[in-house]
Amino acid sequence: MDSGLRYTPNSDKDWDTSVQFLPASDNKKLEKKKGPGKIGAVIGVVIFAAVIALMTGLLVWHFHFRKDVRIKKMYSGSMRITNQVFENAYENANSSEFKALAKQVTAQVRLPLRPPLPCPQKLSSCHLHLHLSCVFFCHSCSVTNQIDEIQSPGFPNSPYPPNTFIQWQLRADPSYVIKLEFDTVNLEEDCKNDFVKIYDSLVAIESRVMDEICGYYSPSEPLTFLSSGNVMLVTMATNDKKNYPGFRAKVSQVRKGSTSCGGQLTGEKGTFSSPNFPNYYPPRTSCQWSIEVPKGKAVKVTFNKFLMSEPGQGKDCRKDYVEINGKKLCGDQPVGTVTETSDTNKMSVVFFSDASYVDKGFDASFEAIDVKDPCPKQFQCNNQRCIKLDLKCDGWNDCGDMSDEINCKCSAESINCKNGLCKPVFWKCDGINDCGDGTDELNCGCKAGQVACKNNKCVSEKNRCDGRDDCGDGSDELNCDRGSDISCTDLTYRCKNNKCISKVNPECDGTQDCDDGSDEENCDCGRSMFKTSRIVGGQDAEEGEFPWQVSLHVKSYGHVCGASIISPNWLVTAAHCVQDDGRTRYSQPGTWEAYLGLHTQRNVNSAVVKRNLKQIIPHPNYNAYTFDNDIALMELESPVSYSDYIRPICLPASQHDFPVGNTVWITGWGATREGGFAASVLQKAQVRIINHSVCNNLMGGQLTSRMLCAGVLTGGVDACQGDSGGPLSSPSSTRMFLAGVVSWGDGCARRNKPGIYTAVTKFRGWIKEKTGV
Repeated sequence: MDSGLRYTPNSDKDWDTSVQFLPASDNKKLEKKKGPGKIGAVIGVVIFAAVIALMTGLLVWHFHFRKDVRIKKMYSGSMRITNQVFENAYENANSSEFKALAKQVTAQVRLPLRPPLPCPQKLSSCHLHLHLSCVFFCHSCSVTNQIDEIQSPGFPNSPYPPNTFIQWQLRADPSYVIKLEFDTVNLEEDCKNDFVKIYDSLVAIESRVMDEICGYYSPSEPLTFLSSGNVMLVTMATNDKKNYPGFRAKVSQVRKGSTSCGGQLTGEKGTFSSPNFPNYYPPRTSCQWSIEVPKGKAVKVTFNKFLMSEPGQGKDCRKDYVEINGKKLCGDQPVGTVTETSDTNKMSVVFFSDASYVDKGFDASFEAIDVKDPCPKQFQCNNQRCIKLDLKCDGWNDCGDMSDEINCKCSAESINCKNGLCKPVFWKCDGINDCGDGTDELNCGCKAGQVACKNNKCVSEKNRCDGRDDCGDGSDELNCDRGSDISCTDLTYRCKNNKCISKVNPECDGTQDCDDGSDEENCDCGRSMFKTSRIVGGQDAEEGEFPWQVSLHVKSYGHVCGASIISPNWLVTAAHCVQDDGRTRYSQPGTWEAYLGLHTQRNVNSAVVKRNLKQIIPHPNYNAYTFDNDIALMELESPVSYSDYIRPICLPASQHDFPVGNTVWITGWGATREGGFAASVLQKAQVRIINHSVCNNLMGGQLTSRMLCAGVLTGGVDACQGDSGGPLSSPSSTRMFLAGVVSWGDGCARRNKPGIYTAVTKFRGWIKEKTGV
């Protein structure tokens, strides 16, 4: 119950009669004395002058020298009645029960209680002195069976106002809960600046926060919340900078208990999930599933998705959890790695959520298995997961708990780690301790006290940044925190004014390093506009996550190759995609259609733009036998306008460094397995840049200096991620750079066979010459 404004007495009769004023101990001390003498007058004048001087100084300091410090504070309060059981009748301010309770409370605290405010009503607007300002709105609404909307002020035609705190109090009918669905969220990225909070209560009690939202979410990933009772509070706070479009949400009420929660599950196999999955489960919820399979069998439960994280959650899972076989599970778990098996044909699964933060929950399946042979013709991991036999001891963590990589006998194609693990040979000497004991990084480079040059030469650490080229390629003088007056080499970044700087990869990092600012020009690239959601272990990309990805279709056939957007007019792809064969003239613009903003093949929605091609420019030195210089440019028939789903990737400077071991992304609609069908939804996979000489040995000496090598980082990726011509996207600072173009490989993401990409840095001058980009 809101405590309201502080009570101020209006007349003498409001004073409590129990309060008495004490008399003075000496009445004479209160009598008037005669005026001061001359000395007193002089002293008074001096004191008065000093006070004036002090006040003048303070005013000058306040208005001239004092920094403009803005202090923002938000106060909220609540009062709880602890000796009274809540009744549904209290929801109606006109009921006799509410009036009786209000009379008791009024007599106790002398505060006039008011019924709920009409919807909507502006409570107050104040502008106080000392730069403290506030604007406060409160909307108290009754939710009906019809779908209503709440939205930030001005949405969608104008940005929300600055320095604002707004709240929406939502009430549903008794025996109903509130359903809140955000179809648009576009706020500042940092929740310390602007945010929306959802509470499972009518007042802002922090222990009842369901979630805090900021950033920009894709409309394809709506945020949907359910309250535990028939009330909910939505608050919005903004600071004085960077106002965005805001949010819009649908509000409705659904009958309590209408979402499935617990029950009896029987049969050979089946599925079950947390309440409201794949949306957020409600707080203060407890469910229990009793699973029973045929006698003589055992129950195996596999969690396909498991997302149960919240602030303050520890390893003991003392907040939200799933309890199964006496074990509590919580946090974010990789897809399919959490499995549990029973000893009998019965199993119990309990789901619990506390009163605070909620998450998306879980999606699980159960099956009946043979107790004596739970993984027929497969390897059983320690976590009960079943994997193919040929995945054991291959260097990949397929089980998720490393149990398939313990006590292994390594093949000749693997690194034999001293701790018994086997690792792919192309991870040797890549600068990352893959074995865990450093075996794969032994005898790779320089001794202690030395630094490795780009040309593999070793020099003393004392020679680094001493102003002399000790390496011979200038790499010991990079990143030396010196000005722009340094000698230009093949490794230094050249500004537009032809001066060079020692900083590595300075372009578009948010800091002006060139005197002419050219390192920060043309930087509207390489960023997804949406806040990336968690997909733990998943391979589907989010809509708009890689807005530079293009699907190239051969007319009347469908998807054939990928490409990357580098400007409103130009795409980058692979030269081998545009080579004629006996039946199709792939080199002709009229053969192709480019789909920009596409996420799912054959789903051409309003976000997708289709363009014909004006011209195709394959690199003149492309070699169809070796795949050397495998890069091509495509000009669109007409320029495309950028949107949330269509944006360019940043082109790296020719000196841009993509270090060995760095994590990069490959994306595309490639086959979901080697020799299989193409993917319908855009796929993504994390790969790692591999040492060029090691990779060259692995690939039989087929690499050239214009090729880049990258391999899959994690085990269990048996999909052919990416298409020819598609991007190899490398994160740098807050942007993505086009590190490579998908070119060739032995199979597609085949284990121990890394993918080969065209190194874009080697063709930066050619791209600039042909496109002007």
